[in-house]
Amino acid sequence: MKRIDEILEYIANGTKKLTVEALLDGGGITAAEIADHQNMLRNNVSKELNSLLRADLIIKIKGRPVKFLHKQVIEETFRVQLKEKQIQVNSINEILLPGEQVDPFHALIGFMGSMRNQVEQGKAAILYPPKGLHTLIVGQTGVGKTMFARLMYNYGKYMKRFSEQAPFIVFNCADYYNNPQLLLSHIFGHVKGAFTGADREKEGLVEKADGGILFLDEIHRLPPEGQEMIFYFMDTNSYNKLGESERKREANVLLIGATTEDPGSSMLKTFIRRIPITINIPSLQERTVEERFLILKHLFANEAHRVNKPIRVELETVKALIGSVTYGNIGQLKSNIQLVCAKGFLNSIHENKEEIELDFKILPGNIKEGLFNMGKNRKEIAEMEMVNSSLYITPEGSKGMDEADASELPFNLYKLIEDKIGMLKEEGLDDSFINKFITTDVNIHIKSFYNRFYNIKGGRERILKIVGRNILEFAEQVQEMAQTELGRKYSDRFVYAFSLHLSAFLKRIREKKYISKQVYDPMNDQDEEYRLALIIKDLIESKFEVSVPDAETTYVAILLKSVEEEHQGNVGIIVAAHGNSTASSIVGVVNSLLGSSNICAVDMPLDVSPREILEVIVDKVRSIDNGRGVLLLVDMGSLLNFEATIMERVGIKVKTIDMVSTPLTLEAVRKASIFDMNIDEIYQSLKDFRGYNNGNAEVKAEKVSNKVIVTVCSSGKGAAAKLKEFVEKVVYDLTEEKIAVVPAKVRELDKVVKDLRVKHTILAVIGVKRPSELNVPFIPLEKLIEASGEQALRELLLNNQLPVMHEHGSVVVRDLCEDTLKEFMTYLNPHKILGILMKFIEQLEQELDADFHYAKKVQLAVHTAHAMERMVIGEGLVYQGDVSLLGQRVLDAVNRSCNIFASSMNIKLTNDEKYYICEILSEVYNCIPE
Repeated sequence: MKRIDEILEYIANGTKKLTVEALLDGGGITAAEIADHQNMLRNNVSKELNSLLRADLIIKIKGRPVKFLHKQVIEETFRVQLKEKQIQVNSINEILLPGEQVDPFHALIGFMGSMRNQVEQGKAAILYPPKGLHTLIVGQTGVGKTMFARLMYNYGKYMKRFSEQAPFIVFNCADYYNNPQLLLSHIFGHVKGAFTGADREKEGLVEKADGGILFLDEIHRLPPEGQEMIFYFMDTNSYNKLGESERKREANVLLIGATTEDPGSSMLKTFIRRIPITINIPSLQERTVEERFLILKHLFANEAHRVNKPIRVELETVKALIGSVTYGNIGQLKSNIQLVCAKGFLNSIHENKEEIELDFKILPGNIKEGLFNMGKNRKEIAEMEMVNSSLYITPEGSKGMDEADASELPFNLYKLIEDKIGMLKEEGLDDSFINKFITTDVNIHIKSFYNRFYNIKGGRERILKIVGRNILEFAEQVQEMAQTELGRKYSDRFVYAFSLHLSAFLKRIREKKYISKQVYDPMNDQDEEYRLALIIKDLIESKFEVSVPDAETTYVAILLKSVEEEHQGNVGIIVAAHGNSTASSIVGVVNSLLGSSNICAVDMPLDVSPREILEVIVDKVRSIDNGRGVLLLVDMGSLLNFEATIMERVGIKVKTIDMVSTPLTLEAVRKASIFDMNIDEIYQSLKDFRGYNNGNAEVKAEKVSNKVIVTVCSSGKGAAAKLKEFVEKVVYDLTEEKIAVVPAKVRELDKVVKDLRVKHTILAVIGVKRPSELNVPFIPLEKLIEASGEQALRELLLNNQLPVMHEHGSVVVRDLCEDTLKEFMTYLNPHKILGILMKFIEQLEQELDADFHYAKKVQLAVHTAHAMERMVIGEGLVYQGDVSLLGQRVLDAVNRSCNIFASSMNIKLTNDEKYYICEILSEVYNCIPE
């Protein structure tokens, strides 16, 4: 057989092996693949391929890399006759239905495989005469229920069942599940006067969806009365708004519901009977390996488009990612892919590479384990044969079904604000509430974003990898202007958030994609932030030579109002008591127990006049205030009347609590320094404080066995579960007492706290939002991962008379080290070496008579673990610095401490590796005497 015939036969066989989905998704045979499998030279293969294309025997799919398909096989597979000659196209779709729309379900991976029955059900539901059939979509979280409903909608337009302008309205029933009246108002609308605050008539979702589809996500969260109103609407196509007595309104709406629950157990039987079609979406594990591979490839294509770089994924990484999904389905797979792509993207920047390389070594430990989850049964082993090569994904092509904007930056102010303003306006809320809601929500997102990405050393360099230097420098100028004009302190949080927002705005303008969905302006000319935003708008126009829409002024004003200033210290505390040394004694005890704090004493000899004491306290208030006010703890008498006079004279907020005692002062300092509470929160929580042992002993004993900690995250799901798991681990390591950890969503926090307090003692709320009940201790999420956060938990347990175990180093340090080492260690077991590393650090502290900073403990543990692994594989570092500058005392301490590795694991660090450890220590403890 001639070489050209061998190549044609190989392409024919390869094309036959590709499924319809793979062909439509860009599958094909490359010249490199042919050369490798046929043992031919690449240039010879390319020459023959050009000859086959001229002979009209193959089809060329343009792109990187170029792919080829056998023309006759394509004609047989799709039952078409291709009249064009020497076909060269970007996608096979161009030649299958030229100039016509393609069945939207063809974009669904598995539409001819594991999803075939579901697709047929979805099409039947849309086409069934006269107006289609209401449908329920059932499936686990992350399987793509919403996407399937949208495909049904697109198919309805494709088949002319709906007009091109037909609405597709999405509503999540969980958003209002605890407020049936508001939920029904949202779905069906209300008339003026239907309830308190309904000062105008409101259009409901049913009315908006007339002529199209209303998609009710989490439909099982509908209350019974809501289900009854909806199944009456399904029966009659008529409804009434809230506040109307007769059902005189009509709408032609196809209802699609989605649920993760068993419909029979979570919904009314009368409601279920009225939904004739139930579509069960299979989990990712129920899909074939080939379909999982195609889904993975599609998700990688989205990421390549997002970062505008090719992505090369090695074979082991592909298999590990496919096997890594144990829950969460496509949603989890997408998150895992984005995680490894983010790592690879940063590596490509550091190494100045044009493409992102994803090899097995950079995968986190939990994803690496996915490699061993593959092929657990014979069927999967057989299917895995198609996953036999690495992937190379280029940025070219469309984004497919993933509708996320590829140009979105990590922090997107538009996305946070646009939809919420419209929603709040529709609820008839007043300007002040909308303003407060939006600014608070934006501030929470900014804090979360900053703490995740930039609240570490080198933050400025990290932001410069995303935005231009000119944008960052402009943001810093705006920061200085805002501080001067508004009299506030704006931190790096503002600079980074403003930089990203400005970059997104300029990109939208440049690409002519600036479309603001804003329908309400919560700012007005009386706001000082809005007036400054108008000035900033003019500066942007001048600096970047663009026209700034009026709506953009609102976004900048919201940003100025949202980013809270960074507090430079805690609430000041002054103890003032009669006697020559009463106040000083209390403050001395507090400082010895809790360390140096923002507290001072004012002793009041009985022969000193109140006027003289007032002058002393006024001076103390001025000196101790950090901008957060001063709490005045007094014993009795005229001191109680000083508060108003002091505030009038110095302009500093002062709160006064009487009957000062050592326990009261201890509590005040703890709440100010450890929990970072503001002055009003401290005052409210302490005004009725009468000591630690006050109250009924029997009641207290009953509550001790019912102690809970509440964790709060924005989603209440993935992040909250992680936080719950982390807090449980820390608490378990601190005490053997049984303490429940209850996760809560942000919007449900106060209700959860209120319900729990009926039968439980709430030790603390930990997370992203402070509860409204001020006497509940709060530990911010960012503080939890610091040493002070763990210390705060320890204090809580002790003050609630719970046994606390002896401290063996920081629990949080150990957990963070273990999580980090799990991601990057290949040969040593992180869990087994962690105890030795902690002992190594403890010995170093003893040798140097030092107390290492929390972050340095993590740095030392991680660096030394890598040094040990380098010893195992024989790739030790060579020290490039001047050894004489390290200090003999530090070197001796490291030498002695490293003996623990030799005695316990038979690992001996080289001198060069020890020098690097000395360098880490010398950077921080260069003042240690020799």
